[in-house]
Amino acid sequence: MATNKKVRKVEPNVGGILGVGLDGTDVHKRITRTPGMVLLGGSVETHERMQETAIKFAEGLEKRGETLAEYRVGEAAELLREAIERTGR
Repeated sequence: MATNKKVRKVEPNVGGILGVGLDGTDVHKRITRTPGMVLLGGSVETHERMQETAIKFAEGLEKRGETLAEYRVGEAAELLREAIERTGR
């Protein structure tokens, strides 16, 4: 028996964000943890840029009075894009 139930796609909430820099050529291991984000690797410049973005991202969440876990994937991606734009790089 076939039923005509509509299946709704539910977009999951975000558990965390992982930032990975792949341009590091030195022997340093760069790791930064923030609430909701982990940043790994990269050159000094790249890792600093990721850190700036993480700060702006956290500021955006705080400004809204929300946590990352309250966001759907698409919403978190938009907030991350806004944070990248605010770094001015």
